[in-house]
Amino acid sequence: MEKLDACIRNHDREIEKMCNFHHQGFVDAITELLKVRADAEKLKVQVTDTNRRLQDAGKEVIAQTEEIIRCRVQQRNITTVVEKLQLCLPVLEMYSKLKEQMNVKRYYSALKTMEQLENLYLPRVSQYRFCQIMIENLPKLREEIKEISMSDLKDFLESIRKHSDRIGETAMKQAQQQKTFSTALQKQNNVSYGRNVHLGRSRFMESKNEITLKRTFEEDDEHEEEVLTAQDLVDFSPVYRCLHIYSVLGDGEIFENYYRKQRRKQARLVLQPQSSMHETVEGYRRYFSQIVGFFVVEDHILHVTQGLVTRTYTDELWNMALSKIIAVLRTHSSYCSDPDLVLELKNLIVVFADTLQGYGFPVNRLFDLLFEIRDQYNETLLKKWSGLFRDIFEADNYSPIPVANEEEYKIVISKFPFQDPELDKQSFPKKLPMSQSVPQIYIQVKEFIYASLKFSESLHRSSTEIDDMLRKSTNLLLTRTLSSCLQNLIKKPHIGLTELVQIIINTTHLEQACKYLEDFISNITNISQVTVHTARLYGLSTFKDARHAAEGEIYTKLNQKIDEFIQIADYDWTMSESDGRASGYLMDLINFLRSTFQVFTHLPGKVAQTACMSACQHLSTSLMQMLLDSELKQISMGAIQQFNLDVIQCELFASSEPVPGFQGDTLQLAFIDLRQVRH
Repeated sequence: MEKLDACIRNHDREIEKMCNFHHQGFVDAITELLKVRADAEKLKVQVTDTNRRLQDAGKEVIAQTEEIIRCRVQQRNITTVVEKLQLCLPVLEMYSKLKEQMNVKRYYSALKTMEQLENLYLPRVSQYRFCQIMIENLPKLREEIKEISMSDLKDFLESIRKHSDRIGETAMKQAQQQKTFSTALQKQNNVSYGRNVHLGRSRFMESKNEITLKRTFEEDDEHEEEVLTAQDLVDFSPVYRCLHIYSVLGDGEIFENYYRKQRRKQARLVLQPQSSMHETVEGYRRYFSQIVGFFVVEDHILHVTQGLVTRTYTDELWNMALSKIIAVLRTHSSYCSDPDLVLELKNLIVVFADTLQGYGFPVNRLFDLLFEIRDQYNETLLKKWSGLFRDIFEADNYSPIPVANEEEYKIVISKFPFQDPELDKQSFPKKLPMSQSVPQIYIQVKEFIYASLKFSESLHRSSTEIDDMLRKSTNLLLTRTLSSCLQNLIKKPHIGLTELVQIIINTTHLEQACKYLEDFISNITNISQVTVHTARLYGLSTFKDARHAAEGEIYTKLNQKIDEFIQIADYDWTMSESDGRASGYLMDLINFLRSTFQVFTHLPGKVAQTACMSACQHLSTSLMQMLLDSELKQISMGAIQQFNLDVIQCELFASSEPVPGFQGDTLQLAFIDLRQVRH
């Protein structure tokens, strides 16, 4: 604008200069003009007067001539117009019909009208400009129809993409309802549960030629009571219309390629999971609903159109989707540490698979994936139950369960299958040999079996296979989780000899209860234990290993305690004479051993005998090492006498039979080497 203003100023200056230059000539011209003005006025008056007289003389003739000419022209024009209108009226009527069809969006009829115009009507009147305009407009109208139909198709694809989860949710819900109904019917007819029940195609493949993405998507479910199939939620008319239009225009292949390309893109979007999908059940449900909605639409298009999509195309698309789905589920399910979430995921996968199988898509790979997820589910259960077992062991007081009356006794045996005729004869109050953790562990094992059974349901497996799965899962719980918890418990520093004894007793009763667990599994799966393929529970080996570990820990702790007493021994190897009685540390040690072995009366005889023999041998060895210590340079007779008194006490302890069951002087032989050294 600044440059424009500068240019204007320059031109103004040039105009001003030019005006100044020619000003004198202009003044002279004006002066001459004023001189001839008077003559011009006179000439004007004369001309005007002459013209008036001439006009008055020929006015009547002119009027008559013009009237004749006008009438003849009108007559000729009317004749011509009538002739031409007879040719043009059908064209105009057809073109008007075309416009009306365009306005009401009857595009296929509009194409037919255009074809008639081009081939029949327009060639007759092609010389007129309006016909040329029509001829020029027809290709534009065709393109407009293609664009409008393509725009409708794009809107349809966008709407389908947005609402595929709603379509899929409806299809999955109907599949689940149908399956529930079929299962109930099977049970009424005593049909074996576990048979594959799939949704029939007939329920969903109702013929729909004009279905819209109905107001169901925009309204707030005003008609929820109306039962709609998944396809009823969709208006497929844009697809039919666009396919028909492109076919008429000879571009059917272009449309098919475009549709398939766009749907492939949408398939990739649908198959792309959210990063936090594994955190909630809703994340998985929405993911599955979108996929089901996508393939419900494709299945409908396959069966109601000819050639738009083919079975080969849908199979290829499904195989691509299935590979992606399995990869996604493998990845995301691995993050699930909550068994309840894994169980919900399994239920969703089953409904998802049953729904798509009802539409004819193969889903065997999904059920194979479920077996992988089942292993993961078992792992999460094992982790959860590991924590439960630890809590139970931590809360246990490792004392026999006291029962004050019959009611308390029945409560305990209702939780744990305990039978002891000798104990039944005793009067109340009395004590059951196991501690509180035993019935609690037994209950938790049963709860684990129930939890494991939940995953096995609806997998279309026989009762025998389910029974086998439950037994394998329970074996893992016993041999890995419970066994590990017991091993860790036994190694804990705060677990003393009394607790170890109780643990051995507890494992004995848990081992005896394994047969009841086998009966429990057989009852819920209705599979007899005599079946050839029935797996056995490995509780026997689990609890035996735990007992062996506890027994070894008892021997170790006994020896450690003996070492502690030995460490406080303070012999004066140069004393002149003995004290006349055994050393105080040794008497304390013997008293400790007596009280400890009294607790061992509840242990199996061999365990108590082995512990007693091990303790005596360790005591003898420790005393021997003390006597033969290389740092010990000399020993007085008094010190030998004092040591002899201690050995005598050890022999007296061995001969007192602290643990029953030893034959003869077997226990005393533990000190025979020490006696020989003393001599």
